[in-house]
Amino acid sequence: MLFNSIVFAVFAVVFFSVWWLVKWRPTARYLTIIGFSFFFYAYDTPWWLLLLMGTAILDYFAGLGILSRPHLKRLWVTLSLSGNLGLLLFFKYQFFIGKNLSHVLQLSGLNLDIPVRQLALPIGISFYTFQSMSYTIGAYRGILTPTRNILHFFAYVSLWPQLVAGPIEKAAHLLPQVANPKPLEDSDVWEAMLLIVRGFFKKMVIADNLAPAVNAAFGATSFVSSAPHWWLISIMFALQIYGDFSGYTDIARGFAKLMGLEFALNFNHPYGARSVQDFWRKWHISLSTWFRDYLYIPLGGNRGSTWQGVRNMWITMLVSGIWHGAAWTFLIWGALHATYLTVERFTDWPKKLATKPGGKHLAAVLVFGLVTIAWVFFRSNSTHQAFSIVATMLNPLRMSLAPLKAVDPSTYFFLLLAIAMVLNSYFGWLRNLYANNSTVRNLRPVFVALLIMVCIFWRGPGGAFIYFQF
Repeated sequence: MLFNSIVFAVFAVVFFSVWWLVKWRPTARYLTIIGFSFFFYAYDTPWWLLLLMGTAILDYFAGLGILSRPHLKRLWVTLSLSGNLGLLLFFKYQFFIGKNLSHVLQLSGLNLDIPVRQLALPIGISFYTFQSMSYTIGAYRGILTPTRNILHFFAYVSLWPQLVAGPIEKAAHLLPQVANPKPLEDSDVWEAMLLIVRGFFKKMVIADNLAPAVNAAFGATSFVSSAPHWWLISIMFALQIYGDFSGYTDIARGFAKLMGLEFALNFNHPYGARSVQDFWRKWHISLSTWFRDYLYIPLGGNRGSTWQGVRNMWITMLVSGIWHGAAWTFLIWGALHATYLTVERFTDWPKKLATKPGGKHLAAVLVFGLVTIAWVFFRSNSTHQAFSIVATMLNPLRMSLAPLKAVDPSTYFFLLLAIAMVLNSYFGWLRNLYANNSTVRNLRPVFVALLIMVCIFWRGPGGAFIYFQF
């Protein structure tokens, strides 16, 4: 079910009409969350619900096993990880692995074709399996005490606001909140409404209006050999994916706040980052911290030699790349970010540049440029297309401006609006005004109403959220 649909609007109204009646009764609260979340998830493809329930049942009993038989906790956490990662492997990676393995065997002279099928990827499987695994890993490490209440656990795993695209909430943070939502104050309601309408603005006005130009460029049958054209399209995609994904997160955090829950911050002005390392502290924070806590640090983190730290970072970034999709383009995207981080580690160029006049702002521009180049691989339909685009972008002889005229003029307006949004988040103009001026804070209802009107009249062609495919 899409947030940007009439069906969801009806769903939300009905849910909160029930929620505020049952919020303070634990069993009724859990059943309400589970029932509505199951309907939310199964609305388009009902059988996917079986996978979600299978994951939840596996990890619930793994948690009980760790609680009642701590001497066997390694066995239980191994069963949990094997089940969750096996599910991901089967639905997300078996076709990619099988096809590439068949290709390698054929190059070796063995004419074998491994039988694999391209399966439809269940929406949100990469998110809810990681969230559920955080429960068993946390129990294994002694960070949390597993719940004996199966309804409590199912409510945590299936919580509809962040079920299909995050943020990935760790059990130690969210499980206690589901058991004891906080009372709502007037300020919470208005903050939630601002988050929700801001999220819809990012998605419907920014992302959806930039998407047609981006899709047309990457889907064109003939290649446009113009560096300005591809810089323009790549910057549009960088702003589109930010508006799309951070917009979803804002909406999810807003609805969670109306439920008395606090989701972790998932985006913290990432396009203001002054190093690539800083970018990864600000972009998709819940996933970055998941990989840090459950992969990078267990591998050794920065402990040991410098080269061991670099090795651990490369493994983490490559896994992060392939987490996003079973394609070489995603693996190269992760490798490119690992290369950026390696260069930063050995040269410390962002800090050195920051000591120069205007160096901090220049570093932010350079980091945005590096991230934008990497986004080309993320968005491209093939490695050949990605390398052709990047080669064109970096070619000083490909400076034709003619293709820029083919872009719908209205798209440039929304591009400037997106740039203004990023500059505002970088310099904090509205944020500082809101924090320091009580009159501005009292105008929250006006801001909400204006944003709603903008979303209605300036909305682009509706589409699914980009991260639904992961």
